[in-house]
Amino acid sequence: MDHQHKIKIFSCRSSRYLAEKIAAALKLDIGKSSVTVFSDGEFQPAFEESVRGATVFVVQSTFPPVDNIFELLLMIDAARRASAYKVIAVIPYFGWARQDRKDRPRVPIGAKMVANLLQAAGCDRVMTADLHADQIQGFFDFPVDHIYASSIFLPYLRDLKLDNLSIAAPDMGGAKRANAYSRILGCPLIICHKSREKANVVGSMTAIGDVEGRNIVIIDDMIDTAGTISKAADMLMEKGAVSVRALATHAVLSGPAYERIASSQLLEVIISDTIPMVVNPDVDRSKIKILSVAEIFADVIDKVYNYQSISTSFIF
Repeated sequence: MDHQHKIKIFSCRSSRYLAEKIAAALKLDIGKSSVTVFSDGEFQPAFEESVRGATVFVVQSTFPPVDNIFELLLMIDAARRASAYKVIAVIPYFGWARQDRKDRPRVPIGAKMVANLLQAAGCDRVMTADLHADQIQGFFDFPVDHIYASSIFLPYLRDLKLDNLSIAAPDMGGAKRANAYSRILGCPLIICHKSREKANVVGSMTAIGDVEGRNIVIIDDMIDTAGTISKAADMLMEKGAVSVRALATHAVLSGPAYERIASSQLLEVIISDTIPMVVNPDVDRSKIKILSVAEIFADVIDKVYNYQSISTSFIF
């Protein structure tokens, strides 16, 4: 009798484009599922095929609206109640991760609450890419596979063959991430120091490190309104940089982000496909280069399913 549990890949609605790529890389078909939407907006996902005894992977990034995370929770609950052997949430972009601590009185720790919700739904494991803060892994009492998108970004940066390359951190919080890139690429590090007036509004900014004559790549985990990176790019060019690019795993790109990128001195913005791009013909996306994380997730899914070590999949 074959005791190997079948592998099944399912997708929630907002990440289907990425789930299809992951399934294709694994040479699998996406499992059949449906969502019934009631007239008041309530919805009910359903598996349209048996998952009994299967290792079920559900792909969904949890960016707003909150429907995205709730659909993932309902899918996990449905799989658990349908007697799946294991239910693994593949969350390329782990939303609410900026709320990883109490940074002022009387605020929630949203990332911890999301971890609790996933556990309550019956999740056995989480796979995610470039968490906003590494310590969020400790919010879970089950395994977290934290994937670094550096394994797709580093080859791209090397292929650019830039002379006088420097890596820049857009703020003090991103210094550790940028330092890892500068160490691997063997190039100097620049730290941009900013003071925020309030959330999503950058006050003044300056740079620590040699900027003149350098081709600079700003490294961050996410780009939201693009205020920080566009201001940093303009400031670095004023200080004598030859070119400035930005690289970030998660392209939240909300509010005036596209306009800011288009009007800034950024030469290129390199992002991944953890969050779907807005389909709008009026938006200028000429500076944006998208690299897919599908192959990395497919590789890690395959290794986890076959009980193999995944440490070789990480660059740092």
